[in-house]
Amino acid sequence: MLNNNHIHESAKIPAGIKMGFNVIISAEVTIGPGTIIGSNVIIHEGSSIGANVRIDDNTVIGKLPMRAANSVMKPTGELPACIIGDNCIIGANVVIYRGCEIGQKVLIADLATIRENVKIGQFTIIGRGVAVENFCEIGEYVKLETNAYITAYSKIEDRVFIAPNVCTTNDNYLGRTKERLSKMKGITAKKGSRIGGNATILPGVTLNEDALVAAGSVVTRDVPAKKVAMGVPAKIIRDVSGEQLLENQ
Repeated sequence: MLNNNHIHESAKIPAGIKMGFNVIISAEVTIGPGTIIGSNVIIHEGSSIGANVRIDDNTVIGKLPMRAANSVMKPTGELPACIIGDNCIIGANVVIYRGCEIGQKVLIADLATIRENVKIGQFTIIGRGVAVENFCEIGEYVKLETNAYITAYSKIEDRVFIAPNVCTTNDNYLGRTKERLSKMKGITAKKGSRIGGNATILPGVTLNEDALVAAGSVVTRDVPAKKVAMGVPAKIIRDVSGEQLLENQ
């Protein structure tokens, strides 16, 4: 049975790579040894895939971004190729855009989307259905759980935990007036901070080190280090208990 794979002659693929059916590998792609590629995978021009990477069915690597006619996101010039580090696991139906840099031993679960100009540190977990928008920095050992939404221009530092269905925002003007264009800003979640399920974090809010946001909260102001914020709008209610601090893990 023919596998109908299309591999550009300039692609660098070591012997022994396992591939499914209908794989497309474009020009100047490099793939490390021990990598396993599922069926219907597309790897776009120039992408670099490390060693021992697993890429599941129907995933797209190195996709070029799209721009709507009225998009506030303007082109930023030619994007660098997508880079995926060694020993990563990338699920089915994942889309990773050109201009992404993903560290080693990162897991990106099924149906996740990683936009352009995103950096993800090593050992991070990107859960099922998570969307990471453009111009985001995600640190090391971060956990983004199922269906979390990380808005553009956000910074998530090391060992942050973000629970399912968390929503982050970056536009206080909700799409009205040009003033918003110079003031768009995502969230900053500093090292060890945690956000409970279904919480909403408003634009420009900073969660300081080891801060904790309770489930269902709407956070309108910065949360101090080692404090618990709860409610709508969220208010500081107490300290994070000592045994829960990152320094004591």
